[in-house]
Amino acid sequence: MGYQNRNIGEDRPVIRQLDDTAINRIAAGEVVERPASAVKELVENAIDAGANRITIEIADGGKTLIRVTDDGCGIAPGDLPLALSRHATSKIDGSDLLNIHTFGFRGEALPSLGAVGRLTLTSRAPGEEAATLRVAGGRMEPTRPAALRAGTVVELRDLFFATPARLKFMRSDRAESQAVTDVVKRLAMAEPAIGFTLRDVSGGGEGRVTFRAEAENGELFGALQARLSRILGRDFAENAMPIDATREGIRLFGYAALPTYSRGAAVMQYLFVNGRPVRDRMLTGALRAAYFDFLSRDRHPAAALFLDCDPKLVDVNVHPAKSEVRFREPGVPRGLIVSTLRHALAEAGHRASSTVGAATLGAMRPETPGAPPRVYQMDRPSPGARAAAYQAQAPMEPAPAYGARPEPGFAELSAAYSGRVVEDTESAPDRAAESLPLGAARGQVHENYIIAQTETGMVIVDQHAAHERLVYEKLKKQMAENGVAAQALLIPEIVELSGGDCARLLEVAGDLEKMGLGIEAFGGNAVAVRETPAILGEVNAEAMIRDILDELDDEGDSQLVQARIEAILSRVACHGSIRSGRRMRAEEMNALLREMEATPHSGQCNHGRPTYVELKLTDIERLFGRS
Repeated sequence: MGYQNRNIGEDRPVIRQLDDTAINRIAAGEVVERPASAVKELVENAIDAGANRITIEIADGGKTLIRVTDDGCGIAPGDLPLALSRHATSKIDGSDLLNIHTFGFRGEALPSLGAVGRLTLTSRAPGEEAATLRVAGGRMEPTRPAALRAGTVVELRDLFFATPARLKFMRSDRAESQAVTDVVKRLAMAEPAIGFTLRDVSGGGEGRVTFRAEAENGELFGALQARLSRILGRDFAENAMPIDATREGIRLFGYAALPTYSRGAAVMQYLFVNGRPVRDRMLTGALRAAYFDFLSRDRHPAAALFLDCDPKLVDVNVHPAKSEVRFREPGVPRGLIVSTLRHALAEAGHRASSTVGAATLGAMRPETPGAPPRVYQMDRPSPGARAAAYQAQAPMEPAPAYGARPEPGFAELSAAYSGRVVEDTESAPDRAAESLPLGAARGQVHENYIIAQTETGMVIVDQHAAHERLVYEKLKKQMAENGVAAQALLIPEIVELSGGDCARLLEVAGDLEKMGLGIEAFGGNAVAVRETPAILGEVNAEAMIRDILDELDDEGDSQLVQARIEAILSRVACHGSIRSGRRMRAEEMNALLREMEATPHSGQCNHGRPTYVELKLTDIERLFGRS
């Protein structure tokens, strides 16, 4: 049976002009994919209107009701019909589509929502009377007076009732509600000076508040940290580094978490361009590259980063949902993110996540599920009373053999030392070391863990993991100073590629050459591999080239060669570091602690795990009910 083209009939196809209803529904399919998309468009309009407080109410995941209330500038009654017309907007005049300072600018959100749902727009501008306008399935009713003090209320009911087929692609109410919450949280991060309230009114009534963020006061970083702490949790705020840098007219600021505060998935990565939440592969690839040397492949960094620049340097009109952007010079923001984060990680030094210590205390806490913690309070006894108590509580010693001289027991020793001033055998250097971040070594347990005392608590160090990181950093420094040695191939290996892959690979040839991989064009769509990194030994050059191209397609850049080189350095560092089970003298342990304090990134091993745990004395006392 021959192939039949079902799209074009035998007769010549006729070109028709679509009516406004069909045009609006097509636009709605691009702009409004699900209830979360509608919430995003309406909340962005409220932000553009200068609102100080925004309230979002949803029912059944936003399928049956979405209501957004704001206290912004409002809309005059005469402009309400125009606001529901396609490509009508007050945010741009159409003369310069590259100079956009607002979230919305296309004028498609409201008419698209009115084309697929039952939309009611009620607004009041200063000095004007309140008015309301309804539109259902693209059919607009006349404007009527309304009662509203100020601002705008947009109510969307029965989303996609005009396109029932779209309802079949909706997910469960819980999944849609979670998507709406995620959208509101992202917008709340970008606008810490605005108060946000999200309420679920399913079933009627006042409903329940699922998210609330009050407006934050203060300077930029203080307000941003408070907002991120409210949304992402206090742990993120405590374990994040402030970021602030500028390069070639682009400013990067925000917070990035320590490597030991990593996640198993990229669920805590928030990127914003000129205040707009985006999901851009180039930017996420830059974030991954910045943490490349500190996390294993199955761990992902946590960060909330904001890029501010002249709107003419970035195009936000490349995606229907405006979730992707395109920079005029993409290398500038990417390099800014990588270099700034690596500098911040280096300045963090040996710092490790505070959640590691909290997890350690949680593992040590002898709690009974459901039972309140027991608290013991007592005064410190005098030396005499303490000695008497020791003697009374001492176990009875067995009778000594005839002629044997009894050894002094605990009671005798405590009585002998009672009231006597014990000489302080601790040396002055040890006492001075306690004021240092990692303190002074006091012992070694299980021939692998160093116990150090600080002024405010204690530190437990994994000697093997810590020394492995120190050796690894030394090897990297030596390689950076001397370069990556390249091994010339006796017979260059020729790799045939497609035209696009060949051009893409030659674009990064300079970066690959720095890592010891020398390639050059060989005519047509082929490349010649003339050198490979000597430290890798014998490699399959063609397989490596194709893996590099796969990484370029997937993430926009490739660090495959660097990853393999550093994996070998890490393996060398592992074999050259202190082994578990080795006893260490006090001098060695203190020397290791001092070197950790002086070496960047020593708070985590080569795989992102912590090298030490810090426990505060107040937390330890709480374990024993002394708080």
